[in-house]
Amino acid sequence: MNRREFLKTLPVLGAGGFGLTAVGFWPEQGFRNSCLASLPESLRRHPLMRAVWEGMDSNLAWDCHAHLVGSGDSGGGAWFSPDMDSLRHPLLRLQKWFYLNAGCVDVAPGSVDRSYVERLRGLVGDMNSGFKAVLLAFDWRHDESGKPDRAHSIFHIPNAYAAEIARRYPASFEWAASVHPYRPDCVEAVQQAAKDGARAVKWLPSAMGIDPASPRCDRFYQALAQAGLPLISHAGRELAVQGGSQDDGNPLKLRRAMDHGVRVVIAHCASDGDDVDLDKGENGPRVKSFELFARLMDEARYDKLVYGDISALTQFNRAWALKTVLRRGEWHARLLNGSDYPLPGVMPLFSAGNMADMGLLDGAAVPVLKEVRAHNPLLFDFALKRLLNLAGQRFPASVFETRRFFDRRVA
Repeated sequence: MNRREFLKTLPVLGAGGFGLTAVGFWPEQGFRNSCLASLPESLRRHPLMRAVWEGMDSNLAWDCHAHLVGSGDSGGGAWFSPDMDSLRHPLLRLQKWFYLNAGCVDVAPGSVDRSYVERLRGLVGDMNSGFKAVLLAFDWRHDESGKPDRAHSIFHIPNAYAAEIARRYPASFEWAASVHPYRPDCVEAVQQAAKDGARAVKWLPSAMGIDPASPRCDRFYQALAQAGLPLISHAGRELAVQGGSQDDGNPLKLRRAMDHGVRVVIAHCASDGDDVDLDKGENGPRVKSFELFARLMDEARYDKLVYGDISALTQFNRAWALKTVLRRGEWHARLLNGSDYPLPGVMPLFSAGNMADMGLLDGAAVPVLKEVRAHNPLLFDFALKRLLNLAGQRFPASVFETRRFFDRRVA
């Protein structure tokens, strides 16, 4: 793959926002995840890795944003769109290859689901005792009538499958449901998810065809508030999962959920793209989505209702927001760590060296983190964020001790 071909792949990997800054960039660790075995003892005992866990309780450390991926070959109902295997959709094919490679998936028939889960279990096992990943289900896109729209869906992870994996491996995983609010049975689906132990409900509005500001969501919001479950919703531009209207990712549209008493976690702190400033009307100016996220975080009435997850904030197209998020110490009690796994295993998207160049990481940590990443991208993501430092300002341990947030049911 030459430089020009590589730059063309960035949008389908969800990293299309850094334009000219990418011209001189070449992947720090290549294109392919080497999928090395479990972390060697020399790395596990490295002083830097010990420092990563200092001052925090690993029993409270839950990764709140880890994707469950599969083809359905285990019988669990996971599904990829056939377009992702079609020669007519080369970018989707490439995207799928990167994601499966990031998850170290064995693509042999009958092995996809099993190998993805086993790899992620192994990565979690390399973390300190008590660490868990919250596996995200993903509902179908639905049309305006509330019917599943399989033809325009990219992938699907049923709630029952995510719940089953979490039940099967309770030392490694928790799970979050995904319920489309236009479904006629959305209330019952939320109630069932809560009964089955879901820790949250996850949305990706543009890909799922959801307008979070629509009155059609009110029944869902009421059910979610009554169940005490938070909503984790993508906001800002979405490139990794194609389809739908980008306007549905406007952070301000999530006010409707908060006005129903729902705790809302805005994924990635809405750190990519721009949206209409709806506070100035439907035809208001377009501003950075992150600016709208910041406005919500600063509104006193939402102090106990709006949160941000820091998943993918170290990704090239989002890293520009890191300095602001680190500086805003008053936000830190409402930030939650997530990895957006398997993305840390998509090698072109992240660079420890870039963090050092930005003045956010001691350069001496770079070679150690690169070696860690070759064995365990999940630990790399966690360690990198733990080590970020802007003039003495770091993310506190509470950002990574997310279990407290998910254990608290607010009804």
